[in-house]
Amino acid sequence: MAIKINPLTATQVLKAKPKDKEYNLGDGDGLSLKVMPIGTKLWRFAYYRPVSNKRANLALGKYPDLSLAKARTKALEARHLLADGIDPKVHRDQTLSAQQAILTNTLQVVFDDWLAVKQTSIKALTAKKLKQRIDKYLLPELGKLLIGEITAPQAIKVLKPIANQGKFETVGRLCRNLNEIMTFAVNTGVIEHNKLAGIGKAFETAKVTNQPSLKPEELPELMRAISFASIKYTTRCLLEWQLHTMTRPSVLNCKF
Repeated sequence: MAIKINPLTATQVLKAKPKDKEYNLGDGDGLSLKVMPIGTKLWRFAYYRPVSNKRANLALGKYPDLSLAKARTKALEARHLLADGIDPKVHRDQTLSAQQAILTNTLQVVFDDWLAVKQTSIKALTAKKLKQRIDKYLLPELGKLLIGEITAPQAIKVLKPIANQGKFETVGRLCRNLNEIMTFAVNTGVIEHNKLAGIGKAFETAKVTNQPSLKPEELPELMRAISFASIKYTTRCLLEWQLHTMTRPSVLNCKF
């Protein structure tokens, strides 16, 4: 036959005196008040873990910071989790961990993590230029802000002075970089969604100017100019090779 436990009263909790050894005052359904020899009173919720079925205790708080009524509410919340097969202690630890991560993940911190991954797939020089760009234009104003709290108007305000200088290509790169960082933060669980997805629409796009080209009938004149130019033989060969093969200079890997 189960032992019936009479619920505690606020007066009993208030007047509970310390003894030589700690002792518990039960309220029923797993909730109890532990009274310590030094007089401290702690609320505890006893339960069986869903998977292992081992007995465990969940610390709810200290009296009088946590009243009897609030302790019962917390115990009820824990029982609801157990009814869904969720360990209340694991749930609380995961929630606290997520909250702490949100409070420490500034743009600077997430950028460093993102760059560590990004630079494994790009050239060292590209990574260096990327870091210099972010360090110069974004981090001075936004670096110390929590990434989840950065809004589109804040980012646009930082980028506008750059756009006003006509550096639209730089602005475009920065918008793309910011979106990559925010997407990385979403994928790693730092934030739930990207608030900066559309900031690029607030600026003009850089006008693309194609490099000038020669008409076919102008090629003979170019070849004659190369033949009589005061340049090294290797340089002449390089230019003629490129004209014949249409390769990029970096592909040739030549020094001249």
